[in-house]
Amino acid sequence: MTENVIPLFKDPQEEPTAPPVTVVPVPDPVKPVRLWKRSGRAVVGAVTHERTKGAGRIVVRHGSYVLGGTRIVTRRAWDGRTGARYERLLRAAEAAGNYEAAGDWEERLHRFREQRHRRRMDLLMAPEKLVKGAAYGAGGGLGALIAIGVALAIANKDASDIVTPLMAFVELIRLLVTLVTVLWGPLVALGPWLALAGVWAVGRHRNAAPQWALPTGARSSDAGAPITPSIVVTALRDLGVAPLRKAIKEMGDAGAAMLGPIRIAGCGVEVDVTLPSGVSTEEVQGRRRKLAENLARHQHEVFITIPEAAHTVRLWIADSGALDEPIGPSPLVTDETMTADYTKGRAPWGQDLRGDAAELSAYQRHVLITGKSNQGKTAALRSLALWLALDRRVEFRIADLKGVGDWGMFDGLATVLIQGPTDEHVIDATEMVEAVVAEMERRIQAPPGTKFDPLICIVDEAQVAFMCPAVGEGKDKRPYGGSKATSRYFMAVRKIHNQGRAVDVLMWQGTQDPTDQNLPKLVREGAHTRVSLVLGTESQSRMALGDSAVDGGAAPHLLRQGLDKGTVVVASDGIKIPAGQPSITVRTHFIDDAAATAIAERAKNLRDGVTTLRVIDDGEDRDALADIATVLGDEPRLFTQDVLKRLTALSAATYGEWTNGDLKRVLEDAGAEPKKSHGRMVVHREHVSRALTNRDGNGSASAAE
Repeated sequence: MTENVIPLFKDPQEEPTAPPVTVVPVPDPVKPVRLWKRSGRAVVGAVTHERTKGAGRIVVRHGSYVLGGTRIVTRRAWDGRTGARYERLLRAAEAAGNYEAAGDWEERLHRFREQRHRRRMDLLMAPEKLVKGAAYGAGGGLGALIAIGVALAIANKDASDIVTPLMAFVELIRLLVTLVTVLWGPLVALGPWLALAGVWAVGRHRNAAPQWALPTGARSSDAGAPITPSIVVTALRDLGVAPLRKAIKEMGDAGAAMLGPIRIAGCGVEVDVTLPSGVSTEEVQGRRRKLAENLARHQHEVFITIPEAAHTVRLWIADSGALDEPIGPSPLVTDETMTADYTKGRAPWGQDLRGDAAELSAYQRHVLITGKSNQGKTAALRSLALWLALDRRVEFRIADLKGVGDWGMFDGLATVLIQGPTDEHVIDATEMVEAVVAEMERRIQAPPGTKFDPLICIVDEAQVAFMCPAVGEGKDKRPYGGSKATSRYFMAVRKIHNQGRAVDVLMWQGTQDPTDQNLPKLVREGAHTRVSLVLGTESQSRMALGDSAVDGGAAPHLLRQGLDKGTVVVASDGIKIPAGQPSITVRTHFIDDAAATAIAERAKNLRDGVTTLRVIDDGEDRDALADIATVLGDEPRLFTQDVLKRLTALSAATYGEWTNGDLKRVLEDAGAEPKKSHGRMVVHREHVSRALTNRDGNGSASAAE
C-alpha cells in the first residue's frame, strides 16, 4: 500500500528528473545554395570545356554532313529528273537583264522537256518490247544450246550429250540463285549503311556543315566569291540608306531591275546601278567601304564612278587579290626597238583596272604629278620622260631638287641637269625655268608657221622651289620661292603655263603632299594632265585633281599607302577615259634604275650627242668663246639659234639678252665666224676649237715673254 502513495510535498533537496530532450538539427540554408552553385559551375565548366566543345562540333559536323549530303544528292536527282536547273538559270538571266542568255536557257528547257516526254513514251512501250525480247532471246538461246549439244553428241558419238549444254546452263542459274540467296541478307543489312556513308562523303566533300563546326583549316570565307545580281542587290540593300532599302523591298523582282548586265572588265566585273527615287549618287559613293565589305571585298577593290546615264552609279569590283598582283614590265624594257612620237604617239604608261593598256599623250600638255613621299611619283614621271626621250627631236631641261640620282641617266640626254636640294640648286632651277621662258618668248615672236622642236622643262620635287626662302641679291630683292607675283619661280611657271603649249614648250612638275603653300592654286590648275598617287585627305585630292574629278569618283586619298605604289589617278584628255567619267585609275609600270639607264642609252644612240650642262652660273664674268665651245660639245656644227639657246641655258644672266649679232661678233673676233649651210648659219666646232687653241697659245707665249 505504501508503495503506491504519492507524497503531497516534494523534498526541495531532491533533484527533479527531467525528461530526455530530442534535439532536431536546423538545416543551414546556405549550404544547399553553395552546393547548387558548385554543381552549376561544374556543369558549366564541363559543357564549356574545350574537349566538350570539340566533341559537340564533331557531332554537329558529321550530322550536318549526312543531312547536307542527303540534300545535295536529292537536289541533284531532282535537277536531273526535272527542268528545275534550267528554270533557275533562266530566272537568274532575266534578273541580270541578260535576255539573250535567258532565251538560250528557255530553248534548252524546251528541248529537255521534249526529250523527257519522249523517254516516258518509250517507257510505256518497254514492257511489250521486253516480253518480245525475252521470248526471242530465250528461243534463240535454247536453240544455240541444243545446236552445241548436237555438235558434242556427234563428236563424242553419244546422244546424251545433246542436253549437256542445256543442263550446264541450268546448273549456272542454280548457282547464281544460291549465291544471291547467301548474299542477299548481308546486302540488305549493309545497304542503308552504305547509302549513309555515301551521302556523308558527299556532304564532307562539299563542307555541308556550319562554319563554326568545320575544322579550322576547312573554314572558308566569302572573300573572292563570284559577283552575282543577288549579291549586288543584297549589298546595296544593306548599305544603310533607308530609301534604298525600302525601294528594294518593294520591287517585284527583288531589286534586279536596278542592275544593268554584269560585264567582265579586266581583273573584275562592272555593273551599272540605276538608283531609285530619293537616293542620291553621293550617298552610295560615301559608303564605299561598307559596300565593299558587303560584297566580300576590300575597300580598294571596289570603285564607284558616275557614268553618263542620269541617277546611276557604276561599280567596278575586282577579283579578290587581283590588284595586289604585279602588272608586268614596261614595253619600254621588253621592246628594244620602240621609238616615240611626241606629236602622234602615246606613252605606254601602265594598265587600267580592266587590264587594258593605259597610254598617255604628252602632246602640248603640261603635267603635274603629286602624292605622298616614296609612293612612286618620280618613277611614274621618269617613265614618261624616258619614252619621250626616244623621240630625238625632244629637248629636256631637268631640275631634280631631291638630288639622289633618280634622273642621273639623263646626263647626256638633257641639255640642263640640276641635282640637289639646297637653296643654290633652287636658284639654278629657277634660272633654268626663266631661260625656258626666254626661249618660249623667242619662239612666240618668230614668223607665223615656224616649226619648233619640243622643249620639256621638268622640275621634280617642285615643293622645294615653292618653299625656298632665298631672295635675289643687290637691288633685286625678289624671292625665288613663294606663291606671290614677286616669286621668280612661281611667275616663270605661270608664264609657261599661259603660253608655252602653243610653241611646244611644256612644264612638267612633280611634288609631294600638295598644299596651298607648296603648290599654289594657279600653278596646279595650269596643268593639262593632273596625276595623283596616294594622298592623305580628300582636300588634297581636290588640290591634285580638281573638284570635278573628285566629285565624279576620283579618290586617290582612298588608295593604300605602301601597298598601292605606282597606282595613280589621272585626270587628262590625253588618256582614254571611259565615257562619262572625269578620271581613270592606272597602275603604272615600274622601271628601275638599271632599266632606265639602258633606255636612256638607246635614246642617246638616236641623237647626235648632247652636252649636258650640270651647273648654271649666276652672271659672273665669263669666257664667251670657252662657253661656246662647251655648248657645242661633240657636235661638229650647230645652228646659231641652237647655240644661243644653249648659252642662255648655261647662264641666263650673261647670255639671256644675246642676239645673233652678239654671237657673230664674238666669233668673228676669234676668227671662227659662222658659215652658211643649207641656207642657215651654223657654228663649226672645229673652227671654235682652233680659235680657242690659238688664243690660249698666244696668251701663253706673251706670258712667257
